Amino acid sequence: MTPSVRFHALALAFGAAASALAPRLAVAQTPRPSQGTVLSLADALTLARRNNPTLQNAVNARRTAAASVRAANGAFLPNLNTSFGGGYREGRQTFFQGQGFGSTNDQLSTDASASANLSLSVATVNDRRAAKADQEATEADIVAAEQRVRNDVTTQYLAALQQQARAALQDSLVATTALQLQLARARLQVGSVTQLDVQRAEVADGQQRVAALNARNQAAIELVRLFQQIGLAPDLTVRLDPALPPTPSVDLQQILDNARRSNPALGALKAREESARRGVASARGSYFPSLSLQAGVSAFTNRFTNTNQLIAQGQSSAVTARSSCIRSEEVRARVGLSNNLAGCELIAFTPAQEQAIRDSQGKYPFDFTRNPYNLSASFSLPVFNGFRREQQVEQAQVQRRNAENNVRAQELRLSADVTAAYLSYSTAQQTVALQEQNVQTARSALTLAQERYRVGSISIVDLVSARGDYERAETDRITAIYDVQRAFAALENAVGRPLR
Repeated sequence: MTPSVRFHALALAFGAAASALAPRLAVAQTPRPSQGTVLSLADALTLARRNNPTLQNAVNARRTAAASVRAANGAFLPNLNTSFGGGYREGRQTFFQGQGFGSTNDQLSTDASASANLSLSVATVNDRRAAKADQEATEADIVAAEQRVRNDVTTQYLAALQQQARAALQDSLVATTALQLQLARARLQVGSVTQLDVQRAEVADGQQRVAALNARNQAAIELVRLFQQIGLAPDLTVRLDPALPPTPSVDLQQILDNARRSNPALGALKAREESARRGVASARGSYFPSLSLQAGVSAFTNRFTNTNQLIAQGQSSAVTARSSCIRSEEVRARVGLSNNLAGCELIAFTPAQEQAIRDSQGKYPFDFTRNPYNLSASFSLPVFNGFRREQQVEQAQVQRRNAENNVRAQELRLSADVTAAYLSYSTAQQTVALQEQNVQTARSALTLAQERYRVGSISIVDLVSARGDYERAETDRITAIYDVQRAFAALENAVGRPLR
């Protein structure tokens, strides 16, 4: 084969490779689309706020804090207690010093009572204010938890997007190595290379296919981790939206001021510092008197199980009373005094009395007879309790000092974290521009290496090396792009609220 024919064949082969390669290199800059629903970063954050278990646990603390505030407010209202009970007593007398006491009839009884008491002190007022401060701290904790979830989801979303971009790059490089293998085989046919070059191209193509397979697997894993952060079961058919919001320019002093005003972690510590101050006031309140008010009322009813026995007792009492009356009047008659013997004959157990006994037993169990109610008020001032008051005051003061130190430590940590995040963000922005230049240079070098390999100026080893340089440069560029987003998310997390 003449040199001109050989060059013409190589030109055709390289032309086909170059025409197919040019669009594939451009595809490496964005993730390859797939079928399924598009999940944007905003949608992921919305789902995470509703489903993330850690955030839901933090939100549940709001109910506890609200209950504590209600309990503190309830301390200014009286405690109300009611009771209702019933009893049974056997109809057997109790003997004391030979005398029998009590009824011989079985008895059922019910009783009811209601009472109210109210205690007020200086601690009651301060406890309410401390509960309100704790509630504000809880709300700040919830905001901080939301920000942490936002940061975790954003970071994982960026990691999944970055891995998809790397997978797309590896797929495009598979096309590159396949075309390089095709070109090596074409050159072998015209006798410009040996079989060893073809085998090296085959090895490079096989290795690149393995790298692409691993990259796609890692992209799927990162997507699974994203759904874990959101709090949902993974759906591998979902596509992520690579159109991320732009990262704005920020001023360090301005975001430091914003962080000191609105950082939820700092706000929670300040609220707990206020709660600790109220705790000191409550402990000192034990040196002041407390007021207690009480009121109560009770009632009862009873019923004998054997009504006939009560009637018999009534009849017996009537007979006894009539006999006593007759004896008394007869004595008066014998001594010549006026008497009312005829009136004694009128003493009898009437049906009306019998019915009254039966009606009295019908009051059980709810027709109560009220006992006298009672009201009381008292002031209490402890004089000495073995230095326990002093101990409580000292413990409260230590807690207040610790709370103040925690606030100061958080302020220092906040300034350091925001400054470090700002510096990292600025560096990441500068890195992107440098990596863009490196990619352009590496792409040009790869194109030149392919041209030189086509004309036989370099070996397949040099071409593979140029492709490796391009792969590393493009990978670094992808990393730098998402590093900017991650650095901005870290800055938002340090500030404690979104900045865009």
